[in-house]
Parts: sequence; C-alpha cells; structure tokens
Amino acid sequence: MTNYRRSNVAGASYFFTVNLADRSQSLLTEHIASLRSVFEYTRQRHPFTVDAFVILPEHIHAIWTLPESNSDFALRWRLIKFAFSRSLPHVENRSKSRISKGERGIWQRRYWEHLIRDEADFARHVDYIHINPVKHGLVPRVVDWPLSSFHRYVREGVVPID
Repeated sequence: MTNYRRSNVAGASYFFTVNLADRSQSLLTEHIASLRSVFEYTRQRHPFTVDAFVILPEHIHAIWTLPESNSDFALRWRLIKFAFSRSLPHVENRSKSRISKGERGIWQRRYWEHLIRDEADFARHVDYIHINPVKHGLVPRVVDWPLSSFHRYVREGVVPID
C-alpha cells in the first residue's frame, strides 16, 4: 500500500479540500443536516476547531486547528466520510475496485491537505474558502451562499458583509 506523506504537526491549522467521487452530484447540500450531524459527532469524540469552511454541492473546503496534543486529521476525515456515507441510501455506482474493498462510491478516496504556515497563509486560505461559491458560479456574491463561515466572520466583525 502506498504511504502518502502527510503533515504531522500537533496543534497546527490545516486547509482541506474534500470531494465527492461523482462531482456531478450535490449530496453535500442535499443532505446538509446529516453532514452537520456527522461533523458534530466527530468533533465531540475527536475535538478540532473549524476556523473556516464552505460546503458546496460536491466538495468541501475547510481550515481546522487541531488540539495541541494531536495531529490526526486523517482519523477525523475518515470518520466524517464513513458516517456521512452510512447516512445515505445505497444508490451510487461503484467500481469493481470499490466493491472488492467494501467501499461506498460517495467520496474520492483522497483529499487535499495543506499545513497553514503563518497568518498570511491563513488569511489567503480563508479568502479562498469564502470566495469559492462565487468562483464556481453558484451565487453572484459571497454573502449569498449560506453554507459558509463567511457569515460567522461578518457576525464577529472580522470582515464586512460586502
């Protein structure tokens, strides 16, 4: 089995992109209540702070900060992906490879992860997360997309609404 090199810094902040296997689906927004429940369930058992996020129909961008004593974001994503998949009916197409491994066909197997290096890197990634629905043509303005931490940033006075 391939051993991917991943960052392993306890207490660090990480940027993630996690995609559905079928990018034409909109399971994440169609089943947002289930996704929220799965995130909360995982956070209760394996704490982490969600610094920024956006949930689009077929992918998620997020920045998490892990506890000072922990660097295992892979466990958290595995639990989220597994529990969300279990909450959905078995209607997706699966490859022979997925069938042989007993896998659902909901998520791409891998995801993008980036260790946040400093405040400027953090700010760039937060901006990228918040502008993503506009970039993908889902809404004309950032404020129009409801599934984003942008609204929390506005409430807290971090960014203006426009």
